[in-house]
Amino acid sequence: MDRSTEIINIIEKNPGIKFREIMRETGLKNGVLSYHAKKLEETGSVKIDRKSGETRFYPLFVTEEESILITSLRRDTQRYILLTLLEGNPLSFNEIVQKVKKAPSTVSTFLAKLVDDKIVEIEIIELKKVYFLKNVDMVREIIERYNPVLLERTAYNFADTFSSL
Repeated sequence: MDRSTEIINIIEKNPGIKFREIMRETGLKNGVLSYHAKKLEETGSVKIDRKSGETRFYPLFVTEEESILITSLRRDTQRYILLTLLEGNPLSFNEIVQKVKKAPSTVSTFLAKLVDDKIVEIEIIELKKVYFLKNVDMVREIIERYNPVLLERTAYNFADTFSSL
C-alpha cells in the first residue's frame, strides 16, 4: 500500500484526526507528511480544516455539519457536555455543570461554542433556560459510527455510557 492510500485509510477511520496524530500513526516525519497532505488536498482526496490553530483531516464523505460535530466530540469538555445532554431531558446550566464536573466558566465557554455551532439549542421552559441537543439522532449516529476512535485515547471509559443508551 502506498503512503497516500495509508493516510487516506487512517483519515477515513479517524475523521477529524489531527496532523500530529497522523504522524504518530504512520511514523512519518513532519515534512514528509506535509508533502503527502498537500498532495491529497490538491487532488481532492481529503478535506483539511484549518481553524483556531489546529488542522484536522476529514474523509470526503463527511459533511460540514458532521465535521463540526466530530470536532466537538474530540474535545473532552464538549464531549462531556454532549454525552450529558444525550442522556435525555433538557438540562439547566447548573445541572450540566454538576454532571460534567467542570468549573462553571469552563462549561459556559464550551456550551456557548456548542450553541454557536448549532449543535446545542437553548429554550426557556417555566422561566428557566435549558439546553438540549438540536439533532439527537445525528449525535448518536456519529458516536456509533466512529466510537471508540472518535472519542480519542483519553476517553475510552466513556464508551460504557454509549452502550447503555
